[in-house]
Amino acid sequence: MNKKISVIGGDLRQIKAAACLKENGFEVLLTGFDEDKIYDKSLALENDIHKSIEFADILVFPLPMAYNETHINTPLYQGEYYVADTLKLIKKNELLLAGMISPKFQTLFNVYGIYAIDYYQRDEIQILNAVPTAEGAIEIAMRELPITLHSSRALVIGYGRIGKILAKMLDGIGAKVTASARKCADLASISANSYEAIHTKDIKESISDFDVIFNTVPSCVLDRQTLEQVRSDSVIIDLASKPGGVDFEAAKELGLNVIWALSLPGKVAPITAGKIITDTILNIIGELGV
Repeated sequence: MNKKISVIGGDLRQIKAAACLKENGFEVLLTGFDEDKIYDKSLALENDIHKSIEFADILVFPLPMAYNETHINTPLYQGEYYVADTLKLIKKNELLLAGMISPKFQTLFNVYGIYAIDYYQRDEIQILNAVPTAEGAIEIAMRELPITLHSSRALVIGYGRIGKILAKMLDGIGAKVTASARKCADLASISANSYEAIHTKDIKESISDFDVIFNTVPSCVLDRQTLEQVRSDSVIIDLASKPGGVDFEAAKELGLNVIWALSLPGKVAPITAGKIITDTILNIIGELGV
């Protein structure tokens, strides 16, 4: 018997994921979308969330799952669903998959006996999402800088999944790339790729050298003292998830150009990002044998 999946809320990524899941043989129902926002008219729509949950064996919530810690994230729907009310409807034999599940909601899942998995914590989605994130960051830099990225001096703070791909792309464009890290192995890897390497704790000493600064570290590495050394014509693009890596209040007071670029995959490449979500969901389902 084909498994039934309800895709509840989200943006174009979830519509693409619903279409891909249908192509993989699942019965799929979309919930939390205005009809005119659904580009694939072959997908079934049911905005009565009670019926949607009754229909499904597997529930797929968006990335992020909620906003304001109260409502399911439904940017393409004029209505709204409260998370707490929704959880009361879920059967204990349903599998819930969602992105960026907060500790508050994980506690609620435990209270209601709901088996939930945060697909955004999976390595495959984190690795593959780094590509559209890096492309989106470069697009922002091209738009904001008064000079070309080619021959510009670019600093990438943090040499994790996003930092590695971003540094490679910037180097390919012809930027003069410096990358920072804390681990000795990462600093060695930066040097091995022919970028300039600096320890993250030392960026304040040279940060005035850079035309564009990309941060990927989700803690305040760009504090007031460091921001005071940034040139007024530089652009700072923060790619870190909340709470971000910049003292935004200080940056505003200093008149710096700071862009906090959250959720770039869904903005710059939603179809690709939706396919990545689908592949991750299929991996989870396959591993669980459901």
